[in-house]
Amino acid sequence: MNPEMTAFKTLFDYKLEPEVYSFHLLDALIKEAEKEGITNFPIHIKLDTGMHRLGFAPEDVPALIKRLKGQNAVIPRSVFSHMVGSDSEQFDAFTRKQIAAFEEASTLLQNAFPHKILRHICNSAGIERFPEAQYDMVRLGIGLYGVSPIDNSVINNVSTLKTTILQIRNVPADDTVGYSRKGHLTRDSRIAAIPIGYADGLNRHLGNGKGYCLVNGQKAPYVGNICMDVCMVDVTGIDCKEGDPVIIFGDELPITVLSDLLETIPYEVLTSVSSRVKRIYFQD
Repeated sequence: MNPEMTAFKTLFDYKLEPEVYSFHLLDALIKEAEKEGITNFPIHIKLDTGMHRLGFAPEDVPALIKRLKGQNAVIPRSVFSHMVGSDSEQFDAFTRKQIAAFEEASTLLQNAFPHKILRHICNSAGIERFPEAQYDMVRLGIGLYGVSPIDNSVINNVSTLKTTILQIRNVPADDTVGYSRKGHLTRDSRIAAIPIGYADGLNRHLGNGKGYCLVNGQKAPYVGNICMDVCMVDVTGIDCKEGDPVIIFGDELPITVLSDLLETIPYEVLTSVSSRVKRIYFQD
């Protein structure tokens, strides 16, 4: 967690262990913990070894140790960093430089305290490509969703986004479908409306034939602009009826197909699925 300073009381009440990435945050957290009469509250130290997003610089560790030893409100339970380019061979030299910096700084922190301080730096690509840097823990990210961060291939699909056909209508050639008359038809077509739109996380850039979904296993291109709650797909030549299922992504239409069409990463497609979309979880 990246805590805001206004959330300290909530952290304490629910025993939520924050990452600490700056002296400003650390001092504020210690002050609030002391005010609440709290001792040895677990924290997790973030080091910046090259991402330059959040974290203490490795050279700050001696001062950090001194600050931690001068109080008893909080106690470090882990130290970690984040790899920048572990998925690509072209950055291997930089990744090894990150690992070396983390090794030195984290060892210094560990040796300063009598208790065990866990270490972790590997993300999904790091787990596979830099096993020597797995330390005490690893952080499986996109790999948890069955996607390889190295070549964007699907290792094992774990999620499916699906909906159903609301209505099917016949629309003649030269007519248009959707807002701004963007979906111009060049043939007599069967157009299906499905109840999913950009408010559900279906990216508008997939519209106007750039992307497609699967209707009874066959490709059905998006026609016209994707609307907020509904979009239209071309089901001409597909044997289907109202109520039939529609796959937005899943086993036969990998999420990486969508991310490639959108020139983005699978993470963005997954995290764009809004909270109003019903989730069903299966456990083997």
